[in-house]
Amino acid sequence: MSGTIAITVESLTKKLRTTEALKGLTMSFSPGVIHGVIGPEGAGKTTFLRHLMGLLKADGGKIIFRREDQPVSFSDLREHIAYMPQTQSLYPELSIHEHLEFFRTLFQVPDQVYQSRRDKLLRMARLEEFTDRLASQLSGGMYKKLGLICSLLSSPKVLLLDEPTNGVDPLSRRDFWELLHELIRDEDILILVTTSYMDEALKCDEVHLLFDGKALLEGTPEQILKERRCRTFDEVFLQYDALEEAP
Repeated sequence: MSGTIAITVESLTKKLRTTEALKGLTMSFSPGVIHGVIGPEGAGKTTFLRHLMGLLKADGGKIIFRREDQPVSFSDLREHIAYMPQTQSLYPELSIHEHLEFFRTLFQVPDQVYQSRRDKLLRMARLEEFTDRLASQLSGGMYKKLGLICSLLSSPKVLLLDEPTNGVDPLSRRDFWELLHELIRDEDILILVTTSYMDEALKCDEVHLLFDGKALLEGTPEQILKERRCRTFDEVFLQYDALEEAP
């Protein structure tokens, strides 16, 4: 598919049993950018991504997908959107090579595209020398990178990553982010990453702060820190937390 994809979310609301998970959420995501949806545990990040993937239906508001500035339905774009959930569903008894072959078949990647795409992704992830290793034998960081390149095998236009570095050691977190930055340099793709690691906000091009189901701020990391007169994003969220607790 030619053309980039942008996403706009307007006044999205969702109630899960007795909890208001999303409270009028409004955000915009443009292509060619790494977007970080930053928020503490329980902020509504996973619920939000599940709406973008059509896995949940909102109680109110809307999600607008645009291709080359023209509105388009989610069903027309579904095959061009890749989603990497927080809990990976890779197969422990399959090797890296077997995973790529499986997803090649699943995504129906043409033969003439597959080999070059496979080689590029393995190189980017630095997994070329480990293709015979079983998923159950991979380190946490390698496991996450395998999940990522499997998601990328179909050359998606939108990549949604739910807490991809959660529980990963700092060195592997750094490698994962380097892989995302290399990807955004090479391909015209919209990358949306959710994370509760506040320091990872500085690794994004645009950040969208999510707190208690509400959108707080959007902009570059530098703009937001300057606006809130904070040195870190932990301090930014502490400001809002103090307001929530104030009588």
